[in-house]
Amino acid sequence: MADMIQTCLVGTLCLLLFTGCDRESAQDKALIKALENKVDLLEQQLETQPTGTNLNLDAERVTELENEVNTLRERLSQQISFSPTLKSIQEKGYLECGVSTGLPGFSMPNQKGEWHGLDVEFCQALAAATLGDKNKVRFIPLNARERFKALQNGDIDILSRNTTWTLQRDTALALNFAGILYFDGQGFMVRKSLNANTAKDLSGASICVQSGTTTELNLEDYFKLNHLTYTLVPFDTAKETIDGFQEGRCDVLTADQSGLYGLRLNLKKSEDAVILPDIISKEPLGPVVRQGDDQWFNIVKWTLHAMLNAEEMGIHSQNIDEMKASEVPAVRRFLGLDGTQGKSLGLNPDWAYQIIKQVGNYGESFERTVGVHSPLHIQRAQNNLWTQGGLHYAPPIR
Repeated sequence: MADMIQTCLVGTLCLLLFTGCDRESAQDKALIKALENKVDLLEQQLETQPTGTNLNLDAERVTELENEVNTLRERLSQQISFSPTLKSIQEKGYLECGVSTGLPGFSMPNQKGEWHGLDVEFCQALAAATLGDKNKVRFIPLNARERFKALQNGDIDILSRNTTWTLQRDTALALNFAGILYFDGQGFMVRKSLNANTAKDLSGASICVQSGTTTELNLEDYFKLNHLTYTLVPFDTAKETIDGFQEGRCDVLTADQSGLYGLRLNLKKSEDAVILPDIISKEPLGPVVRQGDDQWFNIVKWTLHAMLNAEEMGIHSQNIDEMKASEVPAVRRFLGLDGTQGKSLGLNPDWAYQIIKQVGNYGESFERTVGVHSPLHIQRAQNNLWTQGGLHYAPPIR
């Protein structure tokens, strides 16, 4: 009988270990209580057994099992804080998202002060997943020099600001990049009167650049490698950079190519500016969080994965409610109808549903903000799904 009880007890332990304990879950509390009861029952059973070797052996097993119960108790108490970032967001009732000072297509306020763009919508998706409301976000505009310090100091919960993922930033700044939201590359916008057809025609030019960015470093590398000369004209913000170009303080403006399309929209005579075809760097842009909060890192990571997986499965904001009737296991897991994926993130079962219902899948967000139906008219190209010849590939939600 004692062996049977022990087997049942081990099964309960395995269930807890594989599904994860949640201090807020009545179900998990009940499992812990049941575990304690089974130890008590085993002890009572042992009291009725005759004295002997088996009794000594079973007594040792009881001690071992009691230790396991204590370990589970400790594990449960350690999860009280969950993610400190998530806990802070839930207590505040809103997410603080660091964005640019104004870059069309990515993060730009309208005349009413309402923010729009691909980076903005990612933060809205994160708010939908964690708070159930995409509008519970406060956007904090930051220039390139101050963005990382704001994140390190805890002034923002996430940086979603067309930021390039590099080794130095990922290792030396105590930050984690949660994925690639947009695959980009550095390009050049020139005055049509310059008669330049490629970047190699730019020797001797004065070039406007936003300081504190990888753009500035890539520019130096490219011109040095190709034995070209240039005059650097640095600015702190994207607006100052485009103003400098427009005022004639430089011949060329260099930035991520996606940003150039947006900046050209702000020119008084956009037809006088040409974006060269050259791409001189890899610029994987994505959201950034502080190191040391793995659960928050996972939440941000899987918010992006959810948007990509939804597009791949054909789930979008207009049909997601119909999808609840689906019998496809992957769809049911995604919607939170089956499985415990939300629990492992510390979120509600419908976390992914809320993202797609309120914001949309990745393709919807892309087309709305920077795609061919937006003012920027950017093709999906490398930002398409892997099934469509692009680079976006998300791990499965299971």
